[in-house]
Amino acid sequence: MTDLSARAGGTPSDSPEDLRASAAAALLASNRRRRRIRRWIAIGTLPLTLAALLFVGKILSMYAFAHQSITAYVADDYAGSEASARGQEWVNWFEPFKAPFNVGTALAGAEKLPDARAKLEESLDLATGLEVCTVRINLALVLERMGDAARAEGDGAGAAEFYGEALTITTEMPEECNSDEAQEQSSDPDRDMQQSREDLEDRLKQKQQNEQPPPEEEQEQEPQPSDEKLEELEDKLEQGTQERDQQQGDDGGGSGTDKPW
Repeated sequence: MTDLSARAGGTPSDSPEDLRASAAAALLASNRRRRRIRRWIAIGTLPLTLAALLFVGKILSMYAFAHQSITAYVADDYAGSEASARGQEWVNWFEPFKAPFNVGTALAGAEKLPDARAKLEESLDLATGLEVCTVRINLALVLERMGDAARAEGDGAGAAEFYGEALTITTEMPEECNSDEAQEQSSDPDRDMQQSREDLEDRLKQKQQNEQPPPEEEQEQEPQPSDEKLEELEDKLEQGTQERDQQQGDDGGGSGTDKPW
């Protein structure tokens, strides 16, 4: 007769208590191995977890800074708008043109026009696709205001140069800037981008034309006759006078018309 305890893998001397103890020890060992595996997985994925948290935090902070910048600008708090916009510059991975664009717009509101121009030109270099549309319009507006300032200071030539630069920026805008997609991406949805562009171009052309210096009329100097010519003219005049006197004497003093000479 076959021994049943031998079939179960034990020995004839194994008691139920020994079997339960062995099973518990095997379970504890298995749990320890699982805990070690989970710990090493946690350590290995920690950098990815931190990166994900930073990623989400950066996105949220970008929206927060952008909202604060816009809110401050609408309230004419240009210093606050600039400060919030500069918060977007830190690790500027997403839409990199937005940070210098917002800073430049805030500086323009504070009448810091040269600094605003520099920031908007930086933004234009970073912008791609339809992003360039709203940047070009704001940059042209800043240049127009710089032209107005130059004109107020009596620098007509400088004003005309600024107007010309602004006009070049608007006329070189891509045709796609007239699309509905471009309007949706505008920094000011209430402003019709195409109409703003056309009005700006017309205004710049008029201002540039007003600052152009009038063309200098070339005064043709008539050559002065030489002494020899003067003597010849005097001889002809005297000869003509004598001929008229003689003709009048021959006609008996009748009245006639003088011949041109």
